Amino acid sequence: MKLSVRPRSQPEVNLTSLIDVVLLLLIFFMVSTSFVRQSRIALRLPESESAAIVEEIPEQIDIMITETGIFLINGRELINGRPETIRNALQKISGGNNKMPLTISADANARHQHVVTAMDVAGRLGFGQINIATVNEPADE
Repeated sequence: MKLSVRPRSQPEVNLTSLIDVVLLLLIFFMVSTSFVRQSRIALRLPESESAAIVEEIPEQIDIMITETGIFLINGRELINGRPETIRNALQKISGGNNKMPLTISADANARHQHVVTAMDVAGRLGFGQINIATVNEPADE
């Protein structure tokens, strides 16, 4: 009995569909990614000899929450973190204008409850434009 040896065929991988999927993913990620980077400009401001301090209403309100739970509103530390204290400080600074933008920036290790408390108080006072500040890590090159 004579057995014939068939020539072995090389396996062929069709990469066309794989390339199509990769290109679609690339297009999806390019469209959905934002490339906004904030730039900072170094300014040297002029000096004045008079020390007249003018109280002016801020254009926005910043609430900062430290890791230990200390609240600062526009840079001024509150005596405690109770909702009533936060509400009174927000009313005093805003002058009743709840159309002002409000930004909450909390330490990464701050308790989530502190952030929720600040958002709840601001929402109850009628602030509609509440922002959460984040920091983008610089890209390693």
